This record gives sequence, structure tokens and C-alpha cells, in this order.
Amino acid sequence: MTTLVLVRHATTAATGKRLGGWTPGVHLDAKGRDQAESTAQRLAGTQLTAVYASPLERTQETARIVAKPHGLRVRTRRGIGEVDYGEWTDKPLGQLRRRKAWATIQATPSRVTFPGGESIRAAQARAVDTTEALAEEHGDETIALVSHADVIKAIVAHHLAMPLDAFQRLVVSPASVTVLALPSSGAPALLSFNDTGVST
Repeated sequence: MTTLVLVRHATTAATGKRLGGWTPGVHLDAKGRDQAESTAQRLAGTQLTAVYASPLERTQETARIVAKPHGLRVRTRRGIGEVDYGEWTDKPLGQLRRRKAWATIQATPSRVTFPGGESIRAAQARAVDTTEALAEEHGDETIALVSHADVIKAIVAHHLAMPLDAFQRLVVSPASVTVLALPSSGAPALLSFNDTGVST
């Protein structure tokens, strides 16, 4: 059984304000670096054998902090990269919420293809393909994948046999940890979800 530790990147100055997507040159802010350090400390006792990350700077930076206590290098996988939001990339969220398509994205995201970008279904498919390939490659190991909120939600939805149109009900916070067990046979299991290390 492979254990996937799914980590959302920590905050940037744009988190919660803009739809980042594949915007280049977006780095962790001071709060984000602190969040990533806290996540790394919580995972320091986990026997990680590999750390993978989306190609984007914010995930790479988070992943390097998570990997450091384990003496691991960060391996890049485009398959767990952010949804390609096309023309919506780096637009203010307040502006996007006023568009007619926003309601569809919230209610039936499986029907959405972003103008000039990709569909959420396509993003889910490539991310799931990546998790399956890594599970096969890593056998009975525990590996970390540093990715993005929508991608992690889509991965979890697939492995729990949850319709993609329900994935907006999931909340994945910055620098949170979600753990999935992928056995070589049998059903996947969600071991923890959106763990931020903060009591509620």
C-alpha cells in the first residue's frame, strides 16, 4: 500500500485574492514560509521516501521546506500542477465571482472548461493518472505530493468515488495535509483530510 501525503502549498500575497493558476513568479509570503515550516515540523517524524511537487514556484518552495528534514530532493511532476484557468488566470476573485460561469463552476464543475484553458475533468484525470503512476512506482512507501487546492480536492474526490460535481464541498487550506492510502488492490482510504495542525 502506498501512502500519499497531499500538501497544499502555503500562502502567497495573492492567496484568497486572485485565481493564481499557472501564473509564474508567485512566491510564498512571510506567513506562507512560516506555514510551510510548521507543516515540515509536523511531517518530520513521517518516513517519507520521496517528495514531489507541481512545477510552480509556490509549490516548489513549500516542497523544499517539507523535504529538508528528510534530506530529500524535490522531484517535479507537471501532472499535479494547477488547473489551467486560461483567460481567468491571475484575475481577481471578486471580479470572477460576478461572471455567469462562476455559478456553474460552484454547482457543476464537471461541465466547465476555462476559456483558453482546460476543463476541471481534464485536470482531475491527469492528476489521478499521476497519483496512480507514483503509487505503482513507490509500492509500500509514503510519499509527499505538494500541489494546489482544486487539484487535491479532485484527487480526493476520485479516490473516494465522489462525483466531481461535489468536490467544491471539500475545503483544502494552505499548507494543509491530506493523507490517502492507495492499496495495490482494494479500495483507497482517506486517513486524514485538511489537517492544518490547528485545533478548531
